[in-house]
Amino acid sequence: MSVFTHLVAELGRLLQPVLAQSATAAAIVLFTVLVRLALHPLSRAAFRGATPVAGCLPTLLQLPVFFVMYRAFSSAEVGGAANELLGHRLFAAPLGSRWADALGEGGLFGAQGLVFLGLFAAVGVVAAWSAVRGRRAAAAAPAPGLPPALPAGGKGATRGGKGAPAGGKGGPAGRRAVSGAATAGARGSLAAPVELSAEQQAAMRKLGGVLPLLSFGTLITAALVPLAAGLYLVTTTAWSVAERAWLQHRKDRATRASAGEAAEGAAPAGAPAGVPAGAPAGAAAAGRSRSSL
Repeated sequence: MSVFTHLVAELGRLLQPVLAQSATAAAIVLFTVLVRLALHPLSRAAFRGATPVAGCLPTLLQLPVFFVMYRAFSSAEVGGAANELLGHRLFAAPLGSRWADALGEGGLFGAQGLVFLGLFAAVGVVAAWSAVRGRRAAAAAPAPGLPPALPAGGKGATRGGKGAPAGGKGGPAGRRAVSGAATAGARGSLAAPVELSAEQQAAMRKLGGVLPLLSFGTLITAALVPLAAGLYLVTTTAWSVAERAWLQHRKDRATRASAGEAAEGAAPAGAPAGVPAGAPAGAAAAGRSRSSL
């Protein structure tokens, strides 16, 4: 713990010319950002669902850091010497104080109470953002019991292409054979839907509505721990929500790009520009005559 206190104290000294008495609070935020940057590869693996353990590691590895933060701002002595961190403040509130201490000093709207109210407001905004994203993700998820959609150009279509008769893919007979084989492959590749009872569906709906609200539990923790630990909580929670939003944005962008490439690749090789795939022969011929002018 003495190594941690020394690191935070040194960061606070670097920031003191700019932030004065709130430099140590800013050092805690900076320290939290450094921890999350170190855990970012694990967070990416958890988002991709690489392994079940990967989803738990970012949270589990932060528990010792949070415990050290809690002890550092709750102990009067560190390594046999007085804890110098307890004398630092965020505006009017000492970093080692709790909300109960702030209420005893000046009440809810006292100088220290206002600092905690600002912290609670920040935690509430982050929790609301997390809850909204959680509800949107639950609404966008496929309904339980429905089979997955077959992507274009799947296995069935490939097998159908291989099994085309001697007329070739380009001929009418080849196209009919490919289409029939693709349809058969699509039917065979779809798994049977999982039937859920009415009670199970109701339980899943309730669970989907409750899970996003669990992020508001951080408010209770922030009210019980020292102010410094509350700063760590709001910073790491905001990082988690922003990081997941960024990773989801990158995933959606890659999916849209892949879908666009697949749509372009599905167009017939001999079709002129401006004529969609599957257009009638007359439209294709008209397009070729226009392109030849």
